[in-house]
Amino acid sequence: MSYTNGNGNGNGHKPKPKNVLGTDLKCCCLQPLTGWFRDGNCRTNAEDRGMHTICAEVTSEFLLYLQSRGNDLITPAPQHGFPGLVAGDKWCVCALSWLDAYENGVAAPVVLEACDSSVLKHIPLAALQEHAIKDE
Repeated sequence: MSYTNGNGNGNGHKPKPKNVLGTDLKCCCLQPLTGWFRDGNCRTNAEDRGMHTICAEVTSEFLLYLQSRGNDLITPAPQHGFPGLVAGDKWCVCALSWLDAYENGVAAPVVLEACDSSVLKHIPLAALQEHAIKDE
């Protein structure tokens, strides 16, 4: 008899995370190292209140907008291993912060293949597609 708690497939293995396109989640960025788990992937869990699930290629406009809303991703915080971001960096951003920027006309481009499927509970795929870039 196999046991499953809804998080696995019955044989002890968890399914691979999916992206917003329904395929396997791809890495967002390793330099700078991003993600809630600091593994380069925009995955989340119950402790991640910000839902760091959008892989964005940040722009100056986007960074300044977030900073104006109290989310400073520009200033380095070496005590937390955070180098500070500059335009062109890829980073796992909070889903609702990205949505707020989108609704205010300053959304950063996104890598669809690296955005966790869970964002679709909060953001329509069409909005993400509107700002999609191709990952290198």
